[in-house]
Amino acid sequence: MNPTQLSVRRATVDDLAALKKIWETMRFPADDLEKRLTEFQIAENAGGEIIGAIGIHIIRQHSLLHSEGYADFSLADAARNLFWIRIQTLASNHGVFRLWTQERSPFWKSFGFQPPTAEVLARLPVEWKNEFDGGWLTFQLKDEAVITAALEKEFAQFMAAEKRDTDRVAEQARTLKTIITVIGFAIGILSFGVAIYLLIHRLPFLQTH
Repeated sequence: MNPTQLSVRRATVDDLAALKKIWETMRFPADDLEKRLTEFQIAENAGGEIIGAIGIHIIRQHSLLHSEGYADFSLADAARNLFWIRIQTLASNHGVFRLWTQERSPFWKSFGFQPPTAEVLARLPVEWKNEFDGGWLTFQLKDEAVITAALEKEFAQFMAAEKRDTDRVAEQARTLKTIITVIGFAIGILSFGVAIYLLIHRLPFLQTH
């Protein structure tokens, strides 16, 4: 089989029977993985036969590669190359900062996956800490610290701009209130003056009657 004849796509319900065979061969919990079918990407040959699959679970800025299995291990590395391209595309689309896996194939280490330091391991999503035990490998796609700092800076700038806008609106409101007060005061004086004028000019008329 020419590796260039392989293609990768998202798994569908129609792929379930073939995937179950792979999961059972790999001694994975097929019933549990069936519920997570939408996480799987599959590699198939030109004839449409599924030769391998891998799960990609995304939580916030983290992605977990799991339950990798093959019907034909002679094509595993060729499939992994295609999976890797798809993984990077999905990670980019979902804003993923870091990849995690417990897959032990040397192939993943060749891409740069390394055991995490204690500091990095602390960033592992809590949802995976009980589901998977030890043996983690990780790969940083984006510098989390730099991005976090940039986001915090942007947020601070946004809040400052919002405060300036709020202060400007408040100042405009105070100015408008002052104008309304002055106008109201002027109208009051004018009304008082008119009342006095009418009173003065009507008194002679009233006295003659």
